[in-house]
Amino acid sequence: MYRTLEELTDHPVFHYFAEISKIPRGSGNEKEISDYLIRFAKDRGLESVQDEALNVIIKKPATLGYESAPAVIIQGHMDMVCEKNKGTLHDFEKDPLQLRVMGDMLYATDTTLGADNGIAVAYALALLDAKDIPHPELEIVITTEEETTMNGALAVDPAHFKGKMLINIDSEEDGKLLVSSAGGIRVRQVLPIMREAAPKDAAAYSIRIKGLKGGHSGISIDKERGNANKLLGRVLQDVELESPCYIQQMNGGLKGNAIPREAEAGILLQLEDEHQVREKIRQWDETFKNELQSSDPEVLIEFERSEPISGYVFSKETAAKAISSLLIIPHGVQGMSMGITGLVESSTNLGVVTTNDAEMIFESEIRSSIKSIKYLMVTQAKAIADMLGCDLLIDADYPEWPYHPGSKLKKLFEETYKEKYEAEIEVIAVHAGIECGVFIDKIPGLDAVSIGPDMFSVHTPEEHLSIPSTINNWQYFLYTLKRMKDL
Repeated sequence: MYRTLEELTDHPVFHYFAEISKIPRGSGNEKEISDYLIRFAKDRGLESVQDEALNVIIKKPATLGYESAPAVIIQGHMDMVCEKNKGTLHDFEKDPLQLRVMGDMLYATDTTLGADNGIAVAYALALLDAKDIPHPELEIVITTEEETTMNGALAVDPAHFKGKMLINIDSEEDGKLLVSSAGGIRVRQVLPIMREAAPKDAAAYSIRIKGLKGGHSGISIDKERGNANKLLGRVLQDVELESPCYIQQMNGGLKGNAIPREAEAGILLQLEDEHQVREKIRQWDETFKNELQSSDPEVLIEFERSEPISGYVFSKETAAKAISSLLIIPHGVQGMSMGITGLVESSTNLGVVTTNDAEMIFESEIRSSIKSIKYLMVTQAKAIADMLGCDLLIDADYPEWPYHPGSKLKKLFEETYKEKYEAEIEVIAVHAGIECGVFIDKIPGLDAVSIGPDMFSVHTPEEHLSIPSTINNWQYFLYTLKRMKDL
């Protein structure tokens, strides 16, 4: 077992994971990591391309004896979700991640680890740097903005590739072979804010939902974890029923593809109503602890005096529409697959709520493995927005990855797993966006699979990576590359 980070980074995969963890690489902030990859390729005399979207393609010739084997595309993304614990002084625009080993797991300190999908970059760099690993011709593509829009993959020019097989390294469960994924689209309901002067004799308070686990909005959506934005709507609606409550702002969540762990409202109340509202908050705290006792036992509502945000509050009409939006914008599983037991077919996540000077924005991530259902949910979101007098913005549309039972690549990975471990690999589909669907759309006849090591609590500050699983998955990956000469 590796006891320290220094010991761990003797392994080539973890060496490069530690190197890229020094470089900021949040979605939309990939220039530095993209340039690093290009320098890496040039230093080793490898053919490379950096396109306008900052995607990087690096090619490495086949090793001796593999010249006739078909070229293979190795694919992952360079960006990561940037979340941190409240109060953590970490600037994702410039600060390196603080890695730490705990037992057989690798963590970052109070932030996301970025193993999703830094592990793919580390695999790629270790493979490109090695001189003793047999492999066919490699076409490695590392994309940008996967965690937000998939605009990187959508911008890739397929003319760069001759390979018709793609190995994606963006899965999160060792011993499982991913062969299908959901498509997705982002919708943002925009509510114009009308304001009026704040009552002069009112005091300012904050209502804060916290302590939720959150998680990836595809992988964890079926775990029935609490959504801080939805919980806040219930509390505000109840407070409004009996006490004059003047809303100044609502904010919750950080990323559309992460189930929101925290949400907060800034309100004004008459001082004589404080006790009554405080009692309501206490009751809601008990209610949520009961409802979420299995999924989110640490849920907590805080109610505190605060400073007024401005001299204005939402008009009664705006406040009513804002609360109604939190209540009726859907969240969670919308349908289960009837073809694959236990697979979520369709879902939506109300991931981010923000207030600015002119408007409130309610951002949801819609997913489905069926294209027509995905667009049905968009139609439903448009109906809700129209009913509330809001605009609806739609973007970040990416395709699903259909299951291909006759896949030669799937068959090879099944065979090599059985050879290596004397066991059957579990073939799975996942309710999350994987870039394989984009590449299959771009490259006719492309065959694809996805693998990866065990990761936990992805997209949260508790994200951690299994060290033994990473080493095992790397060895399985290399063993299968070696067998590609037989295709």
